[in-house]
Amino acid sequence: MSNESFTLSKEDWSLHRKGQQDQERHKEKVKEAIKNNLADLISDEGIIMSDGRQIVKIPIRSLEEYRIRYNYSKNRQPGTGKGGSQVGDVIGNGQPGQGQDQSGAGDGKGVDYEEASVTLEDIEEMLFAELELPNLVPKSNENIQVTDVDFRDVRKNGLMSNIDKRRTLLEAIRHSARNGSDKMMIRPDDLRFRTWEDTIEPDSNAVILALMDTSGSMGLFEKYAARTFFFWMVRFLRTKYENVHIRYIAHHTEAKEVSEEHFFTKGESGGTICSSAYDLALRIIQQDYPAGSYNIYPVHFSDGDNLTSDNEKCIKRVEEICKLSQMFAYAEVNAYARSSTLMSAYSKMQNPLFRKFVIREKSDVYRALRAFFSAAPEEGNTA
Repeated sequence: MSNESFTLSKEDWSLHRKGQQDQERHKEKVKEAIKNNLADLISDEGIIMSDGRQIVKIPIRSLEEYRIRYNYSKNRQPGTGKGGSQVGDVIGNGQPGQGQDQSGAGDGKGVDYEEASVTLEDIEEMLFAELELPNLVPKSNENIQVTDVDFRDVRKNGLMSNIDKRRTLLEAIRHSARNGSDKMMIRPDDLRFRTWEDTIEPDSNAVILALMDTSGSMGLFEKYAARTFFFWMVRFLRTKYENVHIRYIAHHTEAKEVSEEHFFTKGESGGTICSSAYDLALRIIQQDYPAGSYNIYPVHFSDGDNLTSDNEKCIKRVEEICKLSQMFAYAEVNAYARSSTLMSAYSKMQNPLFRKFVIREKSDVYRALRAFFSAAPEEGNTA
């Protein structure tokens, strides 16, 4: 073999490309791992309690390159041997410790995994890409406008704060390659700057009414599931929408508007009359958010243990609110599939703007988010 095959040219960027390819492959693996574990990640208690600063670890399959592995234990494997096998012989049952069901400790290697650090922003990027406010339409009363940045051009002159690093480096590389130089230097003529303008775009007002049952029947799991859902809902709305109002209503036999901190931290007791929350929501809408000016989205969480005589009134109030809203969402936390008086009443409703979902385990919080905040309602737990 010629010695030239072992010579690495100065212009050979294959190693750089290989490193970049490995990085891109790693990023794709991390994204895939986030997507596969998203339902569990968003219900992770450590994230919910971290106030947005949590970094979690998720396992992803090892990114090792293919290589020969020696069989140091000299065990016979399928496709190897002295050639004495006969037709019908059973081969390849697997060796102990290689994933077979066995008693005792195994001595074989398992599947290699590595842990990747995932921030709250990584999870949000994946989750929020799937979510949107359904039936969002422009509203006429207020000319709501938002300021956006529109990058229009790339020029050789501009402010250093607007320098386009990528294009500047590409120009420097091209210049060095044209001159046959093995050293890259950035000349003033290589500098590239992005120019931008502020643009005014119309936007739609929206208000979300967060209603939560805080009665004595709401146990630890019920409260955790409800607060986890609202935690992600609030972050989603504030990340993706400019003009969104969020009002918080807590109720047992009576309803009251509360602060965001109170909503997420305080508990109550007593019985349950859900129509009290709907009455208050109607008053807030009529006083502060006329349907002609706002997209309205009530979202109610309960365990479904409502006063039976109140169910008919609840249906009536929900129908009234639906006439003013883009969507009405009802989520019921029911881990043990017990009989629910409120869900039984709501199962008779046929209003297309009314969406319902039953949360039975932590991972259902993710499915509830997708069921409520999507263009069309998805199939989910409804009973």
